[in-house]
Order: sequence, then C-alpha cells, then structure tokens
Amino acid sequence: MSLEREILLTVPSRSGASRVLALANQKGGVGKTTTAINLGTALAAIGERVLIIDLDPQGNASTGLGLDRKSRRSSTYDVMSAERSLPEVVHETAVPNLFIAPSTLDLLGVELEIASQRDRVTRLRNAIAQLPTGEDRFGYVLIDCPPSLNLLTINALTASDAVLVPLQCEFFALEGLSQLIATVEQVRTTLNPRLTIQGVVLTMYDPRNNLSGQVMADVRQFMGDKVYDTVIPRNVRVSEAPSYGKPALLYDLKCAGSQAYLKLASEVIQREHRLRAN
Repeated sequence: MSLEREILLTVPSRSGASRVLALANQKGGVGKTTTAINLGTALAAIGERVLIIDLDPQGNASTGLGLDRKSRRSSTYDVMSAERSLPEVVHETAVPNLFIAPSTLDLLGVELEIASQRDRVTRLRNAIAQLPTGEDRFGYVLIDCPPSLNLLTINALTASDAVLVPLQCEFFALEGLSQLIATVEQVRTTLNPRLTIQGVVLTMYDPRNNLSGQVMADVRQFMGDKVYDTVIPRNVRVSEAPSYGKPALLYDLKCAGSQAYLKLASEVIQREHRLRAN
C-alpha cells in the first residue's frame, strides 16, 4: 500500500487558512526534529503543502530531509538577519508538497546581531507573512525550534498559532515542561495572544522500562487531554532514517515508529478541526 493511501485511511481532510505550529522543547534529544520531519511528511502525503522552517543552528531537519550543507547557500540565518526573504531560501525536498527553509551554523550568531533591533522578536512573524497566498500557500508551516528558550524560540512562538511539544519519557520531563509552559504563557500575554498549546506528544517510549510508564502517567495527569493519545516508541528504523536523508515514513513505512507518526498526524488534524470550531 502506498504512503499516501495509508495516510488517507487515518487522517481526515482539512480546509481553510494555513496554520503555523512551533515544535518546541528546551531540552535536546527529545525527538523534536524527528517529529517535525515525519509529521511534515505525513501532512504532505495527503496533499497539504507543508513548509518546515529549520530554526535550529544544528540544521538536523535540513540534513534529515536530504539537503546537504554545501547546498545551503542561503538559510534561515539570512531571513533572521533580514538579508533575504523567507520565500527566497525555501528548497524543495524529495517528498512531494514538502519544502524546507534550511538552517546553517551561522544562525548561532544571529541573536547578538539582532539583539538591539526593535523587531528582534517579530523577525520570523514578519518573514512568514511574506509567504505565498492563494493556490501556492502552505497549509502548514512547522517551525523546528532550537533546544533552548532563546531569542530564536521566542521568535517562533511569536510567529505561531500553536505549540506542539515533543516530550521524552524520562525522569526530568515534567520539570522541563513546566518551564516551557511558563514561557508560552509569557509570550501569549506580551507578544502573541492567539498562541495555544496544540498538544504534547510523548516520544522514545519503551514499554520494557517502568520509568517510561510512570512518566507517561505523570504527564497525562499534569496536562490532561493536551497529551496526544499517540505515543512514539523507541525505534531503530526511525533513528536510522536521517543518516539516509529520508523521513522514517519513506525509509520504512511499516516500522512501529512510522505507524505512530501516521496516527499522530491524524490526531493533529483532528485537533485543528476542534480548535477552528471553537
């Protein structure tokens, strides 16, 4: 069965204006970039035009979609430093309907460069406003944030409609989540009143580990229905896929991790329907 067919069986159709989702967690190694790549692939496979904005200086989302560093002649650094518009740095990927605005290590220094500028927290929001409208619009814009609550992440939250939080099933998960929620609330109060938490996705779940089960229970108690039903398991095939420059959904559609991301895409769109209805 094709990827498109399998996704269409699980994901409802969606219509309306584009949505900007920030994938954020100040902790590294939680599956944030993997979630951005595979969620973007799933949404693209049902016909949505999807743009992933790589806002992490490590540039792993760009690498994971097959864009080698030598080909990144322009990047999100150029966008944040106001040297290029966002449409100018967008690249096609091997996945139809999926596009990437790549990152480079230059992005590490952009905070110091723009710190004194009046628009330092709205640079990304202004850049996204320059994206095409009409038939060429992107249905979803997914922002892969750096693993810190720095100026880049604040820009992403200011530009977004909602936040999707990947959360690893580990001991300090709730501690980091509380800090992120406080930051989201601060941004909503001061910079972006429409910002909401779209959901929390539990990643790297290992059913053989009692701690994973306890963390999952604690997070569900703390966040309630904000936690997606879908849980992303630890999976070797998902870990291997970036080294081949492919999303896991293209590398091995049948593996447990890919199947989990298909279900997550379904949940994300279902929540979008509910949010739009309110």
